[in-house]
Amino acid sequence: MRRVAIATSLSDDVNLDPDAQLLLDALSDVGVDGSMCVWNDGSVHWNAFDLTVIRSTWDYTRDRAGYLHWARGIDRLLNPWPIIEYSTDKHYLSDLERRGHRIVPSTFCDVGEEPEFPAGRFVVKPTVGAGSIDAEKYGPGDHDVARVHVRQLHESGRDAMIQPYVSSIDDDGERALVFIDGSFSHAMTKGAMLNTAADDRNALFRREQMSVADAELDAVAFAEAVLDDEFFRGILYGRVDLVRMSEGWAIMELELVEPSLFLAYNESAPHQLADAIGARLD
Repeated sequence: MRRVAIATSLSDDVNLDPDAQLLLDALSDVGVDGSMCVWNDGSVHWNAFDLTVIRSTWDYTRDRAGYLHWARGIDRLLNPWPIIEYSTDKHYLSDLERRGHRIVPSTFCDVGEEPEFPAGRFVVKPTVGAGSIDAEKYGPGDHDVARVHVRQLHESGRDAMIQPYVSSIDDDGERALVFIDGSFSHAMTKGAMLNTAADDRNALFRREQMSVADAELDAVAFAEAVLDDEFFRGILYGRVDLVRMSEGWAIMELELVEPSLFLAYNESAPHQLADAIGARLD
């Protein structure tokens, strides 16, 4: 039987992927033996598997350099190493803008630089991060507090990014568009996270903040245009997170490494993903 490693975080992580068993069952249905393996477990022989699929390696943000070293050492990895290197640091948003895609305006304040904040409400977050962890929303009178936040990120060796707070998130949330094997699968609405206390945001997302969405045709077309770029073609999965701005849809994040795919919300999605994995083994 063909063997596939499904890369995850520590098994006792409170954020362990709830979709893992769905994928394992779907893989078994197509004759693939899937094994959950912790990415930084030195006892795992990754190249003994026919393929390694990254899924819930959500703690990589604590050691991105080690994570990239691990990923580069795997012969058959999906998504592939160049995509992993690209998508694990949100500096990629500048590249997407250069490629002609609308993004939420983003200013990067790398270690050693001084921050500049926009007028009105804004968000400070690390460029290497997951969910809303270490992200915070500020108002026009909070610049001194925001500077402390940036300084703390820098002191921990992390670059910071600053974005205007998109007000449509409060009412409409973010639209998370899930793609499997290059094709649109399903959409979710992610409710606003930064309107809750920080202690309530220690997970990647709150279950009650998620709901199935009827994807707008223009949102799907926007996301498809992003993933149609030659660099992204052929990826196993991806998630494009969009928000509405006055100019239209804009990219909040392009999740190509370990996005939650919300397989439990779409009955066919686990089988679509398993079929795509099986096809790559043939």
